[in-house]
Amino acid sequence: MSNLLMVLLTALLASNAPPAELALPAPPPARTNLVANPEDPVEKEYRRLLELDDQTLAELDRLIRDFQSAGADNESARAELRRRIDERIEQVRKAYEDFLRRHPNHARARLAYGSFLNEIKEEEGAVEQWEKARQLDPQNPAAWNNLANYYGHRGPVTNAFQYYQKAIELDPLEPVYYHNFGTTVYLFRKDAMEFFGITEQQVFDKALDLYARALQLDPTNFFLAHDIAQTYYGIQPLRTNEALLAWTYTLGLARDNLERQGVLIHLARVRILAGQFEEARALLEKVTEPALQELKNRVERNLKYREAQARGATNDPPTTSRR
Repeated sequence: MSNLLMVLLTALLASNAPPAELALPAPPPARTNLVANPEDPVEKEYRRLLELDDQTLAELDRLIRDFQSAGADNESARAELRRRIDERIEQVRKAYEDFLRRHPNHARARLAYGSFLNEIKEEEGAVEQWEKARQLDPQNPAAWNNLANYYGHRGPVTNAFQYYQKAIELDPLEPVYYHNFGTTVYLFRKDAMEFFGITEQQVFDKALDLYARALQLDPTNFFLAHDIAQTYYGIQPLRTNEALLAWTYTLGLARDNLERQGVLIHLARVRILAGQFEEARALLEKVTEPALQELKNRVERNLKYREAQARGATNDPPTTSRR
């Protein structure tokens, strides 16, 4: 039995309540990290820098949304939007560079500056700052994680494996590191097979074990649970019982009717893949949200096709509709 399956079963068996009211594992104790002296002048300046960073990113998001809602998409309007964005980016860039010119060994500032550069799509500059932060403070797990994210996208992916392992070693109670590591192992299966010397099914197990740890540390995170449950679509042969448990767990975390019904569609899809057609139909009947109607229709067409295929009545794929 995989670690993830044990986590899901523990949560589901902890309560006889319906899925939306599941009793979940208690979160781990809060981590106790060393905190810089808040009265230190450099620390105060650093905090102001972070506030400027956050405010600017929020302002950029607002500018873009306002531009899109205004509907004035012409060359002049786009040029003005670009000017305003560049102006605000340059303000933050100068603030970081001025701070780092005076405090070149401030690892957390370099880490933050790298994240800002990454947000504005300047990846190479981001990596340079994160690498300097890692060298200045090799005990900071965030630097290793951020660099691992980069290598997971740009390669070599083996660097990502090693850097995620280091981040987890430095902070074994951060769920994001396990989630990121698990996703990278899952996506780069051939690399993981060679790097770890394991089979494809063992790669799936390794990814799911990492996900299990993330879920243990952050058991009420709907998006994490949803992401983990989707993993089962890529595992062959289908692990039906585990997939159903994962989606049932996710159902218990849904925060509104739209999320709940979206998960019901996923549960129906797994039932269809497993040949459990009546159960799938019963789940789809519960989906009434207009926003999910098109998706529901596609899954219903797939259900009819699979049923006909099971009867030997058709070899043709399900048709789609433009309506």
